[in-house]
Amino acid sequence: MDRLTNTVRPYAWGSTTAIPDLLGTPPTGEPQAEMWMGAHPGAPSSVERGAGALLLPDVISADPEGELGPEAVRAFGPRLPFLLKLLAAASPLSLQVHPDLDQARQGFADEEARGVPLQAAGRNYKDPNHKPELICALTPFDGLCGFRSAAEAADLLSALDVDGLKPYVDVLRAAPEGEALREVLTAVLTADRDEIAGTVAEAADAAAALAGAGPHAQSYAAYTSIARHYPGDPGVIAAMLLNHVRLQPGEALYLGAGVPHAYLDGLGVEIMANSDNVLRCGLTPKHVDVPELLRVVRFEPGEPAVLRPEAGPDGEEHYEVPVDEFRLSRHVLDPGSAACRLDARTPQILLCTAGTVVLRDESLDERGDERRNERRAGATATGTGPSTAELTLEQGQSAYVRAGEQVGASGDGTLFRATVTV
Repeated sequence: MDRLTNTVRPYAWGSTTAIPDLLGTPPTGEPQAEMWMGAHPGAPSSVERGAGALLLPDVISADPEGELGPEAVRAFGPRLPFLLKLLAAASPLSLQVHPDLDQARQGFADEEARGVPLQAAGRNYKDPNHKPELICALTPFDGLCGFRSAAEAADLLSALDVDGLKPYVDVLRAAPEGEALREVLTAVLTADRDEIAGTVAEAADAAAALAGAGPHAQSYAAYTSIARHYPGDPGVIAAMLLNHVRLQPGEALYLGAGVPHAYLDGLGVEIMANSDNVLRCGLTPKHVDVPELLRVVRFEPGEPAVLRPEAGPDGEEHYEVPVDEFRLSRHVLDPGSAACRLDARTPQILLCTAGTVVLRDESLDERGDERRNERRAGATATGTGPSTAELTLEQGQSAYVRAGEQVGASGDGTLFRATVTV
């Protein structure tokens, strides 16, 4: 196992204090939005092995089967299939949706064939992979997830009593549900921005007036905040078609393909498939490809499925998701308890989010230290050097565990564990 050194991304929507507070570092005054843990080329973690720091992607590429395990390599190729993050939002992220695997492969192949540069502002697909994700709240966490029913969306918009919204209300009440949501979202996103800006402003003012009481008070407050950050943006009205959800610490939200969503405020642990594919619906100055967006969005209303951890053996609490690229669980450790074992045939990233956790390599069999020494010798032969036998993780620190290492965790703290299912 290896201690990770990670990069913090300074996106404009990030909190200036949440990640520094967790890490115990002084704020810089600049937003600190995400801390990435993994082998994504955009901000790869590094490990200390051998003579110095090595990037995690280089460690993995030097010995894919040794680092990831043969089963994970067969299933996902010679790369770490997930990315773990700390995410700290102080203002709304863009309203967005992710493609499924087939859509990602088709979209990527099409843009490659048309010669669209990978970093072009109008490029939709950066890779041929899907991007399911899970956010687990460390603080109260607000977001938008999936469509409201057409009837509920109509009632919410109607209560604002804004003339410019009445055609949308009529459609939502008259057309079949999926068609109604599609028609209204299309109309909002294709409207002339100057013409719709007045309607957005009126809707925001009316939402602010209704944010104090009533069945949708919390939702109106969220939409008011969105409008304050994105005045005149048609995405404000698009957001009103979506469910507002507030997670309490320990609760999580799974976001599958085609589900429109946005994070609004709070600190959480996020895990996702290792992909950059995002199609934006609004609340952003970036490219919005409406035709491609409408091909990907699933116009299926429903209540957000808030996940709570399910108890497993050895004190593990896991979050059940329908994908294999990642698996997230947590251990809440007590100082008087025996060490829990974190065995896996696949790679793991371990993140301490509270207290102190001690990790110890327990990869021993009847041959004693011989097995550990053989593995370290193999790592040295591939140029990656030996890993560490014991690590202490303070709050905000993380570690990478290669496949096959058996780790014992003890202490007084909370440990999140990211791995894959094979």
